Amino acid sequence: MIEKLFMFTKAQVSSGIGGIVDYIIMILCTELLNIHYTISIAIGGIIGAIINFSLNKTWTFQSKTSSYKYSSRRQFSRFAIVVINSIALKAAGTYYFTTFYRIDYEISRIITDLIVSIVFNYTLQRHWVFRKERS
Repeated sequence: MIEKLFMFTKAQVSSGIGGIVDYIIMILCTELLNIHYTISIAIGGIIGAIINFSLNKTWTFQSKTSSYKYSSRRQFSRFAIVVINSIALKAAGTYYFTTFYRIDYEISRIITDLIVSIVFNYTLQRHWVFRKERS
């Protein structure tokens, strides 16, 4: 139980680092370059995802006792599928909260990120992308 909690905490730290970069890029693209926030979410999401993948592979899900089930190439392919869907969920969720609840896009994005990160990203990355070999 402690090990799973520690892994979850590491995943949230990794996600937070990638998410901060992602969020800053979204704000810069939207506010300075006048790109619509849904497009800015995709731009920031791609850059944040590269950071997140690197941290997850080398730190979050890395284990000295068990190896990954899939090659790095296959992990990256699976990760890309998760990221594409994650970006779509974040853009749609942010648009939804901003449009229908009249919440500023910056706040809507944080709300959406929390939901998508914990429910969608963590679960798929742990059990599908960075799956371990069975002992």
